[in-house]
Amino acid sequence: MKRRTTTAVLCAALLLTAVTSGAAVASGPHEGQPPREAAALTGTAKLYRSAGDDITFTFDAHLAAKDNDDPLKATGTFEFSHYLNGWGARAKAEVDCLITGGDVAVVSGVITESDLPGAKGKRVGVTVHDRGHHDRLGYSWAATGSPAEGGELPRCVSSAPFEKVEKGTGDFTVVPWQPRL
Repeated sequence: MKRRTTTAVLCAALLLTAVTSGAAVASGPHEGQPPREAAALTGTAKLYRSAGDDITFTFDAHLAAKDNDDPLKATGTFEFSHYLNGWGARAKAEVDCLITGGDVAVVSGVITESDLPGAKGKRVGVTVHDRGHHDRLGYSWAATGSPAEGGELPRCVSSAPFEKVEKGTGDFTVVPWQPRL
């Protein structure tokens, strides 16, 4: 008899938990609170290079909740620079696409400012893998050559995140996209 009572109480508790959890999920965001953005990529990191190159990437890319079905409506900017022994260049790009999945983001944009001759007006893409303190990064020009010399790149195209970030610098945050399929 005691075993049946314990089992009944346990089943009732599980049922109550399932019902209240389902109600919380169904209710969505709290009243008066705006919905979370559809996707985002933010943060800064330096890449690790054994030769001592100073390579930095900074992202502030967002896809608003209202634009959930169109990653081409993403907004924001990203910047990157690469210097070694006083030589190098920097660039700033206006975001034109952002797609995220889990802890990976692909962002592309058109360069609006740069001290690299011929880079302004060119599209570039970057991939970020947000792995906590071991983030990784890849970029379109790894396969296409200098952003100033490459052909027209489609939106949201980049390479696999093959580069490691320098220890202690990776603070990327990826908000995963949840498209309506």
